[in-house]
Amino acid sequence: MMVVYACYVYLSLELLFAVGAITARVLLGLELEPQSNKPYLATSLQDFWGRRWNLVVSSILRPTIYNPVKQISMLVLDRKWAAVPAVVATFIVSGLMHELVFYYYTCCSPTWEVTWFFILHGICTALEVAAKMALDWRLHPAVSCPLTVGFVAVTTVWLFVPPIVRSGTDVRGFNEVLALIEFLREKFRSISTLLMNTSKQ
Repeated sequence: MMVVYACYVYLSLELLFAVGAITARVLLGLELEPQSNKPYLATSLQDFWGRRWNLVVSSILRPTIYNPVKQISMLVLDRKWAAVPAVVATFIVSGLMHELVFYYYTCCSPTWEVTWFFILHGICTALEVAAKMALDWRLHPAVSCPLTVGFVAVTTVWLFVPPIVRSGTDVRGFNEVLALIEFLREKFRSISTLLMNTSKQ
């Protein structure tokens, strides 16, 4: 059940991003950057968060949080290890940003689960980066990919999804989508009827 819900969340977000991109293209003539790059093929948390998921946010957080914290960290740490606190700081900021977005959407007091989701991922990503640097060793993608995607799915259902479900935001969103579909269906029927009546005259 958890896997199904994780897939539902992923597909819902992909659909939302696709609709947003199409709307921007049609109404504004803008070509938006893709939001993700096959995140289900991620071979590490670093790969997932840095190169595959929510690419727009990654491209914003990298120059605004990650790079400055890394530069400051290099004053006290070896250049190689300065990435570790930069990764953690970036995830903390991302968690706080998401907590604010969740507060806006759910209209509920923060539970900090979303922030803890990002702190956990930040710590795990930092440990992963440190292990890669220290050991200079990688798992085979056939092993690392399911481990990465599984970890993301489990922690998403554990920490990211509950505030949405408890507040009923998921149900409201689903009902709004159904209402939109029904509205469009009625409009399509009206236009079809109008066109048929016009062609008969």
